[in-house]
Amino acid sequence: ITQDMTNDAYRQEIMAEFLEDNPNALWSSSMIEPHRATKAPELKRIIVGVDPSATTMGDEAGIIVAGLSADGQGYVLDDASLQGSPHTWGSQAVAAYHKHKADRLVAEVNNGGEMVELTIRTVDRAVAYRSVHASRGKATRAEPVAALYEQGKVHHIGVFPKLEDEMTSWTPGAPSPNRMDALVWALTELMLKGGPAFGARSVQG
Repeated sequence: ITQDMTNDAYRQEIMAEFLEDNPNALWSSSMIEPHRATKAPELKRIIVGVDPSATTMGDEAGIIVAGLSADGQGYVLDDASLQGSPHTWGSQAVAAYHKHKADRLVAEVNNGGEMVELTIRTVDRAVAYRSVHASRGKATRAEPVAALYEQGKVHHIGVFPKLEDEMTSWTPGAPSPNRMDALVWALTELMLKGGPAFGARSVQG
């Protein structure tokens, strides 16, 4: 995928897919494509958002890297999501943290509890870590982030086909995909003050 090829163009030209936005989804391609960028400006803060997987053969672990510029714009920098054991996704998340010189790694602990932090700490004890526990529904957490996209405040650096497919196909009430969850946690931390008002309880580490 070239930097200037949109996700829609990639799927239409390379994957030969017929595209049609889900009218009930929180995100649409028209909320992403016009604000896509090829390079991020200088960023004042970078977060790795993690939605863990508890089993090796279960869902993918969502690992999304995002940053915040001085003028309050959000930038999605990387999708490092993968399927694997806790040690595998923990190592991947820590690698993304160091690759992008992140300020903090934020992980949802609803399913994994203390295991999530232990997994991260086993890979690197020095990582700045924050756990978040979702106390409200996924739609409640996702809607404020979708609103940021609607306002043109979030920019994807390049194309993230799997993440963007999850975003534009997910509807409230359906099982929430892991990439999208990780994105919501990262952007909530960066742009919505960590999200206590949006159903997140946190423990600093």
